[in-house]
Amino acid sequence: MSKLVTTLKKVFIGEGKNLKDTSMFHKLTLVAFFAWVGLGADGLSSSCYGPEEAFRALGEYPYLSIFIAIGTAITIMVISASYSQIIELFPSGGGGYLVASKLLSPEIGMVAGCALLIDYVLTITISIASGVDALFSYLPLDYHGYKLIAGIMGTALLIILNLRGIKESVTFLLPIFIIFVITHVAAIFYVFGTHLFELPDVAQKTADQLGSATSQLGWWGTIVLLLRAYSMGAGTYTGIEAVSNAMPILREPRVETAKTTMKYMAVSLAFVAVGLMIAYALFNVQHVEGKTLNAVLFDKLTMNLGSELSSTVLFIVLFSEAVLLFVAAQAGFLGGPQILSNMALDRWFPTRFAMLSDRLVSQNGVLLVGITAGIIMLLSGGSVHLLVVLYSINVFITFTLSQLGMVRHWLQVKTTFKYWKRKIAINGLGLVLSAFILIAVVIIKFTEGGWITLIMTGSLVLLVLSFRRHYNETSKLLRRLDDLVLTAIDDKSIADPDSNNIPIVSSKGKTAVFLVNGFSGLGLHTLFTVMRTFEGVFKNFVFVQVGVVDAGNFKGSEEVENLKMYIDSEAKKYVNFMMNNGFYAEAFTEVGTDVVSTVADLSKIISEKYPQSIVFGGQVVFPEESIFSKWLHNYTVFAVQRRLYLESIPVVILPVRI
Repeated sequence: MSKLVTTLKKVFIGEGKNLKDTSMFHKLTLVAFFAWVGLGADGLSSSCYGPEEAFRALGEYPYLSIFIAIGTAITIMVISASYSQIIELFPSGGGGYLVASKLLSPEIGMVAGCALLIDYVLTITISIASGVDALFSYLPLDYHGYKLIAGIMGTALLIILNLRGIKESVTFLLPIFIIFVITHVAAIFYVFGTHLFELPDVAQKTADQLGSATSQLGWWGTIVLLLRAYSMGAGTYTGIEAVSNAMPILREPRVETAKTTMKYMAVSLAFVAVGLMIAYALFNVQHVEGKTLNAVLFDKLTMNLGSELSSTVLFIVLFSEAVLLFVAAQAGFLGGPQILSNMALDRWFPTRFAMLSDRLVSQNGVLLVGITAGIIMLLSGGSVHLLVVLYSINVFITFTLSQLGMVRHWLQVKTTFKYWKRKIAINGLGLVLSAFILIAVVIIKFTEGGWITLIMTGSLVLLVLSFRRHYNETSKLLRRLDDLVLTAIDDKSIADPDSNNIPIVSSKGKTAVFLVNGFSGLGLHTLFTVMRTFEGVFKNFVFVQVGVVDAGNFKGSEEVENLKMYIDSEAKKYVNFMMNNGFYAEAFTEVGTDVVSTVADLSKIISEKYPQSIVFGGQVVFPEESIFSKWLHNYTVFAVQRRLYLESIPVVILPVRI
C-alpha cells in the first residue's frame, strides 16, 4: 500500500527536491514576468467580475461607470505605490501581517493576518467560480447544472498543481495568460479607437445621466449609488498585497523584482479594468441570462466577423478568461500558505503549517486553503454574485492596518530619515483611501451578506488566540524544565574534551541513540533518565539531530548552511558533555524537510555501525491532555517509532512530564 501511495505521489506531485543542490533556490524563484503571471493574475482576472458587478450596480445610469473607472485607476496606483514602500522596508516579505505586527503590535498583526487569510481563501473560490461562469457562458443553459461540479474539480486540480511547486503551476498556465492579455488589450484599443471622435457625445451622455440621477435620487442618493457600485468592484485590488507576501519566491535582487512586478500589475490592472468598464457603457452592454458581461461585450465586438469566425474568437476569449481566473486563484495558493507559515512561526497557528514538503512547498497550507475554498464553493453553490459580497472586505482591513503601521513608522523616524515627508504622503494617502473604502464596503455590503465575512474573521481570531495561549503556556513549562536541568550543567562540562582523554569507541558495545532537538532540558532529561535507569549498560552514546527546513529558514542556500552549523553545534554540546564524563559519544546531524524520513535514514547508518543500539526519544507529557495538546503538537517521536519498527530498529519513548 505504501509503495502505491509513493508511486502516485511521484506521478501527480513529483520527485522531492535536493536541499544540497546549491542552484536549487535560483531554479525555484520567479523573475518579474513569471511573478506577474502568478501574482498579478489575481487583480487582472478580476476584470472578469469586478467591473461587471460595479457596472450592474449602476442600473439605468451606465455612463456613470466612467467615474467608477477613474476612482478604480486612482485606487490601484495609490495602493501599489504604498506597497512598493512596504516592500523596501520589509524585503524578506510578510506583507500586511508582518507590517502590522512589527509596526503596530503582534495582536494587531494577527488580526491583519487572519483577515488576509480568509480573503485569500475567498480569492481562490471566487476566481474559480467566475472562471467556470466564463467558460459556461459559451455553452447552452442546459449544461449550467454542471457548473458546481466543474468548480470543485478546478479547485482539486489547482491543489495538485500547487503541491508540485510554485514555478510548475505558474509555467503551466503561462500561455493562457498571454492569450488573455493580447485579446483584452486588443479589444480595449478597438473600443477606444472606434469611439475616439465621439468624446463630446460621451461626455454629454455622462452629464445627462448624472443630472438624471441627481434629480431622481438627490445628491446623497447619487453618492450612495456610486459608492455601492465602487464597493461591488472592490475585489479588483486584492492581488496587490500578494507581492509583498510572496517575497521569498522572487528572484534576487528581490526588492527590484518585486517593484517591477508591482509596476506590471498596476499598469495592466488599471488599463484592463478601466477599459472594460467604459467599454460596457460605450457598447450598451446589458445583462443576458447565463452570460457574463464580457461574453456579451465580445459577442458584440465580433458580430461582424461572420458566424464561424465570431464563434471561434469568442471561444478563445472566454476560454482564456476561464483559465486566467484559475491562474488568479494562484494568488490565494501563493499568499495563503505564506501567511499561514509566517503566523505558525510566531505560534499563532499550529507549527505544522510552517513545515515544507519534500517538494519544498507549504503542503499543509496548500491543503488547508484549497479544501476550505472547496467547502465555501459548495456552501455558496458557486454563485459569483454572493461571493463578491463576501469578498474584498478583509483585504481592506489589512490594507488599512498596513498603511497605519507605515505612517506610524515614518513619524518615528522623521528626525533621522531625510525623505520622510514624501514617504508619509504616499502611505498617508493610502491610509485615508483604504480606511474610507473599508468603512464604505462594510456599511454597504453588511446587510447583503458581508456580515458573514466579519463573523468568519472574528471566529478565526478567537481560535488563533486560543492557539497562542496554549503555546505560551507550553513555552513557560519548557523554560521551567530548562532552568531545572540546565542549572546542573556548567560551561566546562560542554567544552571540547582533552584530546588525550577521549574515551575509546566500542562498536560492538551497547549503544544508546538519542533523538534530540537542541541542547535543552528535554534532551538532557531523557539522557539522565536513561543513565539512571540503565546504569552501566551503555558503552556508547550517539545523538541524532535533524534541522528542519521550514518557511522561516527556506530563503536561500546560506540560510540552510546556517541551520546546519547550528544543529552541529547543539549536538556537539551533548557529545562534549558525555566525553568529559568518561563516555564515548558521537553525533549524526542532517538537514531536511521530513524529520521522520531523515531520522530513519540516519538510524540505519547508526545501526550498521553499532549493531547493539537502542533509540531513545523523549515525549513531553502535559499536566492535562486536551484537543489543543493533541493537535497543536506534532508528536514526531511516535511517527519515528512507527517508521523505525518497520526497519527492525528498537525504539523506547520516555515520558517527560512538565
